[in-house]
Amino acid sequence: MSAPQPAPPALPVPNSPAPVSPALDAAAPGPPAPFRVSAAQAGLIASNFLMWGGFFAVIPLVTVHFSGSVAAGGLGWSAASVGAVLGLRQLTQQGLTVFGGAWADHWGAKPLILLGCALRALGFAWMGFSDSWGELLSAAVVAGMGGGLFDAPKSAAITQLTLPEHRARMFSLTSLSGNAGMVTGPLLGAALLGLGFRTAALSAAGVYLLAGAVMAFTLPHSRRAERVGSGLDGLRLAAADTRFRRFTLVLIGYFILSTQINVVVTLKAIALAGNGATGPLYGLSAGMAVLLQYPLLRLVERFVPERSALVAAVLLVGAALGLMSAAATFPQLLACVALYSLGTMIVYPTQQTLTARFAPPGRVGSYFGFSAISLGVGGAVGSVLGGALVDGGAGLGFPALPWLTLAVIGVVTALGLRWALRGLPNHAA
Repeated sequence: MSAPQPAPPALPVPNSPAPVSPALDAAAPGPPAPFRVSAAQAGLIASNFLMWGGFFAVIPLVTVHFSGSVAAGGLGWSAASVGAVLGLRQLTQQGLTVFGGAWADHWGAKPLILLGCALRALGFAWMGFSDSWGELLSAAVVAGMGGGLFDAPKSAAITQLTLPEHRARMFSLTSLSGNAGMVTGPLLGAALLGLGFRTAALSAAGVYLLAGAVMAFTLPHSRRAERVGSGLDGLRLAAADTRFRRFTLVLIGYFILSTQINVVVTLKAIALAGNGATGPLYGLSAGMAVLLQYPLLRLVERFVPERSALVAAVLLVGAALGLMSAAATFPQLLACVALYSLGTMIVYPTQQTLTARFAPPGRVGSYFGFSAISLGVGGAVGSVLGGALVDGGAGLGFPALPWLTLAVIGVVTALGLRWALRGLPNHAA
């Protein structure tokens, strides 16, 4: 690390002459400024759409290409070997995200985001030329490193560019654009697969370069006005923040639940309607998010305090999973998935907004980085637990076991969040 040196002043917030301060201070008196999307915010929303679209244009095809039968044009690798590659990519990304946020506080969010986009593009392009397991693993790790560098800094940039009372809306718009990318990405990948996996991988890499170019032109560069100590000081501060540490650890329970759309929910959908059920399942979830997330959030923030909204949304996710035990047909399961999706739509922007509120000035990236622990641990535990519960329920002749267990986790997590958020203002700071 270089020695401390002067840095440019903090990034100004749109509609406000003062630098953003995500500390838990009282809001300034007077009516709130109207929410208008600035050029920098629009760049973040557009690039998020590109990044999610590029990701889902190639990642689902990795299994198809490398594990598919040779007769169908695949390489015939074992599913376990490809699964290990994808798992290590996820582990690399989540592990580096913790540090990416802290480095964003030290060096500024923009250079981390741009470097992350470049590495993700390199990793995806390399996948297109990978002919051995070692090459594919190396490419996947590089792609994971890219994600770890831009993930938390992107959330920090949204926080810096947005007034506190507008952050939930901005995070909701960003999430909406990501879901739109999640819908269009597989369609792009399927269209490109006819031209070969290499073409699809190179196209996805090009999408990430385009996303980086958008942010290079629209995102201002900012960093802390005073850089003191190492780039990991903020991470140590977040880890020592007792209330935030509790909040992060309790959220592991929620991410155990959110992972189940890919595990127990998918398994039940296939059991009820065959392999073709995955399309309607994911289409419903992502489509609802695109159409309803922003108006739903506006409605919720008008009538329900953020802290209470988060607790209620987690309860809804857990209850929806519990109700799936009674779903005897595919339409009944989709109705439960709709309830599940409504809960997840509220959780993401609310959790991000509360994370920003916990963070002191100049440490937003570190707090978002530390919060990635809940997603990394919860996602890993959820994947293992979901499969184990399905197997255990089948072995015991009690198929409701996974659903009832997940419902209990939802209740415990909601109660834990209520405890962890005690004392936090129930309004935007």
